[in-house]
Amino acid sequence: MKGPQDLLSQLQSQFGQFVPDMARAAREDFEAQARAAALTVMSRLELVTRDEFDAQQAVLAKTREKVEALEKRVADLEKKLTEQN
Repeated sequence: MKGPQDLLSQLQSQFGQFVPDMARAAREDFEAQARAAALTVMSRLELVTRDEFDAQQAVLAKTREKVEALEKRVADLEKKLTEQN
């Protein structure tokens, strides 16, 4: 006849077989939920790739150079205009 200890031991053994599977499933579920949440947050942000950022930075640098050249040209023309008067 099996005693309470034997029954408890058998239950622990059977439960112990399910715990790793349950833990793995819980971890995978958590990772999937976390990944989905992160993607949702990132989709709401207006993010650009590094390549897009670098391209826009190059455009800005060229634009800045053109503005500075035009400012110098306007200053030179204003100087000539005041010298003529």
